[in-house]
Amino acid sequence: METLRGIVVLIHLVGFAVLFGAWVVEWVNGKRGITRLMNWGLAIAGAAGLVLAAPWGIEYDLNYAKIGTKLVILIVIGALLGIGAGRQRKTGSVPAAIFWSIGILTLANAAIAVLWR
Repeated sequence: METLRGIVVLIHLVGFAVLFGAWVVEWVNGKRGITRLMNWGLAIAGAAGLVLAAPWGIEYDLNYAKIGTKLVILIVIGALLGIGAGRQRKTGSVPAAIFWSIGILTLANAAIAVLWR
């Protein structure tokens, strides 16, 4: 059961890697846009995170403060992706504050996943 849980943790981190990687590609190319790949990364990370929040296959208590913090950040990233995509459709670009917030919050969420015990 621990191996299965480890696989779900890996999928969770891969979801954040996809989201952050797509963000970095947009940043390096100078486009500052929202892509479908960002949305897919968020969906993968969110779905795997929900599976990890279930108390299965562990012999310790879950850290609900960590789970709640990560969930709030995930929801904010999703809102920023939605707002940014709407602005991108309307004006052709994403405001810098929204774009940078997505990258910073994604990195923060991955850091919380790895560093907070």
